[in-house]
Amino acid sequence: MTESSRRGPRRAFRAWRSRRPFWGGLLLALGGAEILLSEKASLKVVMHIGMQGLAGYLLPALMALLGLLILFNPAQRLFYSITGVLLSLGTWVTSNLGGFFIGLLLGVVGSCLAFGWLPDQEPRRSRRKRRQARALAKEAAETTAA
Repeated sequence: MTESSRRGPRRAFRAWRSRRPFWGGLLLALGGAEILLSEKASLKVVMHIGMQGLAGYLLPALMALLGLLILFNPAQRLFYSITGVLLSLGTWVTSNLGGFFIGLLLGVVGSCLAFGWLPDQEPRRSRRKRRQARALAKEAAETTAA
């Protein structure tokens, strides 16, 4: 595989990622997955306990779903992120202190990142491009001064 053929998918992924709150959705989904993985009770026991036990599985599953929805439907990110932070805080009570704080923090931070994402924001330029722009501006200023 050549260098130019390897850049195509990477460039396409970066373009896709720049049009959505990628890190917010990813962190929210990872928080839900971490809480789900930290659950130790089997589904038989959960059904015997009742709604409290079921909520321990339902809230993190919804967190993971909301994280994916933020990634694939960024137009509704405000609703998804507010719901995600409320579900994340709800896992404090229902799911082993929010997956031993890790899933809770991942969910809250991811929801906040998704809420604060601005779709019309100009993408950041790399250092190399900024240096090139400064060098071109400096050359233009020198040629006009001379």
